[in-house]
Amino acid sequence: MAGESAKGTRVIALVGPAGAGKTSLAEAMLFAAGATDRLGSTANGSSIGDFSAESRQRGGSTELNLYHFDYLGDHFAILDCPGSVGFAADGARALAIADVAIVVVDPDPARAPLAAPALRALDELGIPHLIFVNRIDQAHGRIRDLLTALQPMSVSPLIARQVPIREGEKISGFVDLALEYAFKYRPGQESERIEIPADLHEREAEARAHMLEQLADHDDELLEQLLMDEAPSREKILQDLARETGDNLGVPVLFGSANSSWGVRRLLKAIRHEAPGPSAAADRLSVSKPSLYVFKIIHGLIGRLALSRMLGGRISEGSDLKTASGEHARLGALFHVQGEKTAKVGEANDGDVVAVAKIDNVRAGEWLGSGKLPPSVDIGYPARNCAIAIEPADRKDDVKLSGALQRLSEEDSALIIEHDDHNHEIRLRGVNDEHLNTVLARLKRRYGVEVKSHPPSVGYRESIRKSVTQKGRHKKQSGGHGQFGDVIIEVKPLPRGSGFVFEERIHGGSVPKQWIPAVEEGVREAMTKGPLGFEVVDCAVSLVDGSYHSVDSSELAFRLAGRIAMQEALNAAGPHLLEPMHKLTVVCPTNATSRVTSAVAGRRGQMLGMAPRDGWTGWDRIEALIPEAELSGLEAELRSQSQGLATYEAQFDHLAELNGPLAEKVVQQRMPEPA
Repeated sequence: MAGESAKGTRVIALVGPAGAGKTSLAEAMLFAAGATDRLGSTANGSSIGDFSAESRQRGGSTELNLYHFDYLGDHFAILDCPGSVGFAADGARALAIADVAIVVVDPDPARAPLAAPALRALDELGIPHLIFVNRIDQAHGRIRDLLTALQPMSVSPLIARQVPIREGEKISGFVDLALEYAFKYRPGQESERIEIPADLHEREAEARAHMLEQLADHDDELLEQLLMDEAPSREKILQDLARETGDNLGVPVLFGSANSSWGVRRLLKAIRHEAPGPSAAADRLSVSKPSLYVFKIIHGLIGRLALSRMLGGRISEGSDLKTASGEHARLGALFHVQGEKTAKVGEANDGDVVAVAKIDNVRAGEWLGSGKLPPSVDIGYPARNCAIAIEPADRKDDVKLSGALQRLSEEDSALIIEHDDHNHEIRLRGVNDEHLNTVLARLKRRYGVEVKSHPPSVGYRESIRKSVTQKGRHKKQSGGHGQFGDVIIEVKPLPRGSGFVFEERIHGGSVPKQWIPAVEEGVREAMTKGPLGFEVVDCAVSLVDGSYHSVDSSELAFRLAGRIAMQEALNAAGPHLLEPMHKLTVVCPTNATSRVTSAVAGRRGQMLGMAPRDGWTGWDRIEALIPEAELSGLEAELRSQSQGLATYEAQFDHLAELNGPLAEKVVQQRMPEPA
């Protein structure tokens, strides 16, 4: 359902590359709709959105912004999704429940590839969308060139809705091709309707004919009218535009300038007439019963709130709903969110976006309802390739740090908290350095926890080259019962990836069976830190002989004997260092492929292959092997070589032998300083 017949709140998602002006457009839309009496600016910190200290300091969105407004009798909610790759995941769940998305782009055709990830995500999710070319007052090239550059990134054809009016080199207005009206921009005010300039009649007629031909591809009646040289009615054209948008058959393109409020009211009117209503989103998400979808958790002054969208019905405070696991969730107070401000509301109607209090057992990504719940929403998150190890600057903050990290991970779906027991590290894993630095800033500002951070330990291991037989004896006499354990073990290397194998080949009871497990335990203890300082892998140990004392032998004595034997055997068996190798998959624009492969090779990467990226025109997929030690800083380097577009995933593949100066350096760094 589209246009004015749509009932319920319609949700608009603003997406696109960082720096395109999404938050500025949201501010302009609020101002044009009368929801605010001033045009907020992200540049001077007066915007309703980007209110957090981190966003203000960065000069760009670090989290999802939410707004509400009414326009010509219809209610709308805006989801302003961060464009920077480090924070884009914050809007991923919210994007899935939007009715329509506006892809905000820069007018420079050279920057068109930056819109590719957003356009592809919308196509994959099946969300109707249009493009708004922002900062048109700074455009130097032709809109046609921009559309030509953008088209390969969109599955559906781009439909130019407007033709620019120029005064010299500057764009001063536009002709609406559907209405056949011309408008002149007036900063901060509604555009003035004017006559179509005489020198633009031919260009306007050509562009309008092309638009109608695009619409006729999916409308036989319109096609027949065009073939008969009949002029279609304005209502017919607007209906077709609404249908093309709602059915993802075409992507309308409009332009303007958020900072000057140019073209914003025309954009609002297009959204009002052509955006589908919440019933379309319900169909897309398979909502058959009234359901509430939680897309984000926030912790603020009024406690824990679940940002949610209601589809297919209404709810109120105190409603008793169930989760997919059957748990009960009794809803607390409901709030509308406007930037950092909240206003309590009595109920949430179809399509409404609300913040719900007191549902602490519900997590982001869950559906709530009283009947059959929709399937979970499949969200593609960016790889978390960046990691840091942290510890509180003050040990007394251990408990406070744990609670703060739990809250931050609830809010930030891209943040992963890992506990590495082997290296005794708490690790934060995120999208990039910018993302993790923002997490640390929030830890300090919001929870008063300052931490020390450093690169996480690389998963080096060591193994052996040759087989040895080794005796190990533990003997101690200090009055009363002594301690005696004596073992002989055979140690041999195993193929890479085999792990550890222990067996016993004792004959004649030289080591009583009850103490054999203790020998294995001692051997394993010795393997936790080999001669080079790392865990030992890929070797087999056989207990072949030994001796015991009827009084002084014990489990402890044989455990210590096993450890002594293994320590000495490892020193004699040709220890060598192993480094973890990761399978690296990089996707990037084709024009950046050579630079990306050079960057990977410069980090000791071994190229495995390269092919076009499936379904992406002008993009490549590169596969390589790269040492884990070389992954630090790779994300930033690849982005610097690709206009910020290259992304990668890395998975552990195998351990490889490391020799020479690099191995010596690693071992020296591991060994303790001499006393």
